[in-house]
Amino acid sequence: MIADRPVDLATAVRRRGYPISAWPWRALAYAVTTLPLSGVLAVGAAVIAAPSLLVLGALRQGRPVAGGVLAVLTVLALAVLAAAPLVSAPVAAVERWRLGLVDDRPPLAPPWRGVAARWTTAAGWREAAYLAWLGVAVPLAYGMFALLLLMDAALVAGPWLADGNDRIVLVWATVDSPARAVPFAVAGLLAVPALGYLAGLLVAAQAAVARQLLDDAPDGAALREVTRSRARLMTAYESERRRIERDVHDAAQPRLTSLTLQLGLARLDVPDDCPAARPLAVAHDQAKELMVTLRGIVQGLRPPQLAELGLAGAVADLADRSTVPVTVRAQLTRPVPELVETTAWYVVSEALGNVARHAGATRAEVRLTHPGPLLVVEVEDDGRGGADPARGTGLTGLADRVAAVEGRLLLSSPPGGPTLVRVELPCRP
Repeated sequence: MIADRPVDLATAVRRRGYPISAWPWRALAYAVTTLPLSGVLAVGAAVIAAPSLLVLGALRQGRPVAGGVLAVLTVLALAVLAAAPLVSAPVAAVERWRLGLVDDRPPLAPPWRGVAARWTTAAGWREAAYLAWLGVAVPLAYGMFALLLLMDAALVAGPWLADGNDRIVLVWATVDSPARAVPFAVAGLLAVPALGYLAGLLVAAQAAVARQLLDDAPDGAALREVTRSRARLMTAYESERRRIERDVHDAAQPRLTSLTLQLGLARLDVPDDCPAARPLAVAHDQAKELMVTLRGIVQGLRPPQLAELGLAGAVADLADRSTVPVTVRAQLTRPVPELVETTAWYVVSEALGNVARHAGATRAEVRLTHPGPLLVVEVEDDGRGGADPARGTGLTGLADRVAAVEGRLLLSSPPGGPTLVRVELPCRP
């Protein structure tokens, strides 16, 4: 079974069927659950920022400000800055969970390294930055959108508000009768779908910032250089693989075929009672077996299903041969580089093998999407969970294979399940 399903709000909002899908309701749930936390943080930010703004205003007007006031504000600012990485930890945990409302890809949380690491790691400060974003930028954006909603509601209600006795202002015009307010009401009704899409884009932007700041990813110049080195090795390996495959197919295999034919002809010319008949028959049989072995080696360098069926078809073939029922959802609108395609096939093959051997699952799902410059492969099952790369489930080798093409592997496998393996592979031409 091959189907198509967006995995996040940013992808869904660009689809033609977005208004009649479940995504607007998911976006609404995300926005509604944002309001309490963002509101509390906004009040806290206002309480802290208001005295600072008053002092700055006084200084700009040349009025004197007591040194004690400046000292208190400085200490308060430093205290807030020092507490932010620690306070942001529970907020970030809640936000990673809430992100599942509008994004089916679970973000990777950084490992807990102790309280002191909150101030010494990039992850702690990224979460602090998200705390500031949630308490300052998000309330401002939501406030501006609420103002647009109120303006549109006023336009729609214009014919009822303009009773002929008092003039009312509708955005850019003044009306004094219901008849003159009707065109504004029609414009307000026509703007409702646009506001719905704007709300989806607003929530999608908020979710994108959350993923950018809260999704823990490897960083550092040394790690990037190692990854590039691995990529160079993998590219060299792929070139060498193609050369070996071509040489075996064009040179060694035809000569072996000719040798097998010559041995077959010689076998026909030698009588069965001749002493050389048996050794010749053995040599002929071994030559035929060697041809089969060589053909298998050549085909094993690159899965033949990829050349015959393409990535989506090859993955569907893997799903058909799996002992666990597997659904494949493929959304591949652009060609995928051969090396990335091969890596993705091995990812699915290994992940489905792990599901069959270790998960105790009753079903699994494979999702292939190509958003922007990435090929995203997700394998999810309803098994017992608790997958651990340290226990030899093949995930470590799989992560090495993915890292070699500058990709990354994310794992979510809480005890009791479900397990989700997500692989992101860059598709450079």
